[in-house]
Amino acid sequence: MGHYPDQEKIVRPDGYHTYHWIQTSQGEGVIHFDNKTIALTEGSGVLLLPHIPHSYEGVTDSWHTYYLTFSGNSIRQILETLGMEDNAFYRWESEAPLSYMLEEMLDRHDAGGDMFGLEASSDAYRFLLTLSKYGQLHNNTTISRNLDKLQPLLKWMDIHYGNPDIGLLELSTQLGVSGRYLNSLFLQTFGLSPYAYFVRLRMRKSKEMLLSERQLTVKTISQRVGFRDVSHFVATFRKQSGTTPDQFRKLH
Repeated sequence: MGHYPDQEKIVRPDGYHTYHWIQTSQGEGVIHFDNKTIALTEGSGVLLLPHIPHSYEGVTDSWHTYYLTFSGNSIRQILETLGMEDNAFYRWESEAPLSYMLEEMLDRHDAGGDMFGLEASSDAYRFLLTLSKYGQLHNNTTISRNLDKLQPLLKWMDIHYGNPDIGLLELSTQLGVSGRYLNSLFLQTFGLSPYAYFVRLRMRKSKEMLLSERQLTVKTISQRVGFRDVSHFVATFRKQSGTTPDQFRKLH
């Protein structure tokens, strides 16, 4: 797995020898396979089977991509079970976990400690499960309706993530629904509770600050993303990313 901040043109007349996933994180590219040309914008990706001739290239000044390649004795059976046995183009909403899963997988990989590759293997399996659930989201009317309902709250969270007093009551009040109903909406849409989603948002914001505002201390960043106790922030960061905030800074 990997990340290309400036994806070069790739031409593979014989395809790739394993299953190959590529997605856009920024900018836009195009991919050619099966006599089709598909635009890969943000929130989209393609899964290719082994040995499928293909090529791809950027169409914007800079095209950022993530990729994942995988194989194994059981992979065909796993993909058939998930209904993903063909070359396919996937789209998803920006709030879906697919937007940041590969980034988090790379963070865990860079942190080291996965001597036998078991975490990477389980991460790849988890990614495929998530792709089967959230990919082609425009065909999933239930989740699309849920996202429409949640959109005002998601925007509100993106503004108020630094408030340490926000809990389930405040979140449900913003949407004018009960805590139980809000919990059901989030679990059905993201596979996370509302507060777990909120914590993950705070972690993403903290990573942005760690890299873009290097003059800020970890304590200051923890306060800015809604943690009263820096030790709680560090423990949560380590649990989510497999590394401490300081280590994350050094790795990147």
